[in-house]
Amino acid sequence: MRYERIEEAIFLERPNRFIAYASIRGEKEVVHVKNTGRCAELLIPGAKIYVQESENPERKTKWDLIAVKKQDRMINMDSQVPNKVVQEWLCKGALFGEGAIIRPETTYKNSRFDFYIEKNDRKAFIEVKGVTLETNGIVKFPDAPSERAVKHVGELIEAVKEGYEAYILFVIQMQHVKYFTPNRETHAEFGEMLKKAKKAGVKILAFDSIVTKEEILLNDEVEVVLTDPILKESVDPLVHWFRENKRELPWRKEISPYRVWVSEIMLQQTRVEAVKAYFERFMKALPTVESLAYAQEDHLLKLWEGLGYYNRVRNMQKAAVQIMEERQGVFPQTYEEIHALKGIGDYTAGAICSFAYGIPKPAVDGNVLRVVSRLLADASDISKASVKKQMEEAIEEIIPRDAASDFNQGLIELGAIVCVPNGEPKCGQCPLEHLCKAKAKGMERQLPVKTKAKDRRIEKKTVLILKDANTIAIRKRPSKGLLAGLYELPNVEGSFTRKQVIEYCNSIGLYPLHVEKIESAKHIFSHVEWHMTAYIIKVDELEKNCSEDLLFVKQGEIEKTYSIPSAFEKYRKYCF
Repeated sequence: MRYERIEEAIFLERPNRFIAYASIRGEKEVVHVKNTGRCAELLIPGAKIYVQESENPERKTKWDLIAVKKQDRMINMDSQVPNKVVQEWLCKGALFGEGAIIRPETTYKNSRFDFYIEKNDRKAFIEVKGVTLETNGIVKFPDAPSERAVKHVGELIEAVKEGYEAYILFVIQMQHVKYFTPNRETHAEFGEMLKKAKKAGVKILAFDSIVTKEEILLNDEVEVVLTDPILKESVDPLVHWFRENKRELPWRKEISPYRVWVSEIMLQQTRVEAVKAYFERFMKALPTVESLAYAQEDHLLKLWEGLGYYNRVRNMQKAAVQIMEERQGVFPQTYEEIHALKGIGDYTAGAICSFAYGIPKPAVDGNVLRVVSRLLADASDISKASVKKQMEEAIEEIIPRDAASDFNQGLIELGAIVCVPNGEPKCGQCPLEHLCKAKAKGMERQLPVKTKAKDRRIEKKTVLILKDANTIAIRKRPSKGLLAGLYELPNVEGSFTRKQVIEYCNSIGLYPLHVEKIESAKHIFSHVEWHMTAYIIKVDELEKNCSEDLLFVKQGEIEKTYSIPSAFEKYRKYCF
């Protein structure tokens, strides 16, 4: 859109919303302000402004304020122009292509939207908002509370429910900005409504404008950030920090979706240092999806021995079979296809997508929940699925498309080695310390908030290390339930005395030559604790007399062949 009769002027003062005083051609003149927002950051005494002379010589106020120059940026301030600019843009075929019916100012329910569009079977409403508030390249709307804007957003949500397309289009009346975000400091409710609208299917767009003293044209699309902009501001320093400080880990040496997958499953509830050797051993034995799919179960479980949660590796094998049978061995390359694999949830799918393919999907684990909670001073309970989902959505919005892997890994790494749990976070080493709301409020040690887990059920067991001169007894656990299908040292419920152990052995056809009580042990699972009493029982011949369904294995076979859960780790040294 072009303007005629433009004059350069100097802003003097603004006594009310509608008029200002300016020095024009050396004279103090009254100027009509066409933008009723506050604009206090723009209209400062001495600012260079541009005014339009009215065509009507009888008009009392002969000048209209059109634009202002802030440092080197031209900003259009005409609140009537965004609709005109959008109409020109739509008429050129934007959004709907050429030939669309465009009707300005159309009523729907209790709102009057800026445009109604029809083309073929498409019907849409567009609400236009002009944006002039800018700080350090970040543009915001509104600059004053606007209940009308909130109402419009709510009506657009209703329109979507009734089958219409709906758009909110922010016309940024300047060029060269970083991103757009709702102004929460001024009107938090508007920001929340925008998030609700996006989730409901309303498309939220922002475009900057090429602005001169005589023209304004809609230009390039601008990123819209509906979450807390602190997350957006964290991107660059976090990526830079990660690239300079990332740990050397085996799975980072050669990136592939398969290697990422294996490492991430191993890292669930297991320390990084412990996983390194397991990962190297696993990859040497099963270097491909195909080798995993067709591995013998005992071999697979032996490779996993000590990591716990054996269903994880069983599900990995099932997923590998899926890939072989349904995809001819080719690892899937989209989030939806990866997420559909057996045993892969939101986190693992996001990790594979971003680490291996650079797809901007979130990978939110406990480290990330802790970092984000502190960064935003968010006291929401991170044990709730709804809170995790909200954080995933917030992070997905700001993941850089050109650095998705480094950003996601950076958040995880920061939580692992700097923004640590259960102690003093190393704030002095944190690249986000200057952004961190928790640090600013002195509450970094109080976050995150997490509901205490229910007390674990305690089960008492007596472990029997049954030996003869050459062999030791083990048995396979049931195919379902805790430690399903693994091998264990025989055990019975309860804490047995020496006399009870001898009586039990006699009942299964064994006659102890020597019974020695050894150290007790405790093992913690997710929801249960085993409190174990243990005995070494030497007998004459195990296999000859025992009536129980046990396996009798020779020295060395346990180490090579049979996967014994870490619950029995304390007793392995007594087995030979």
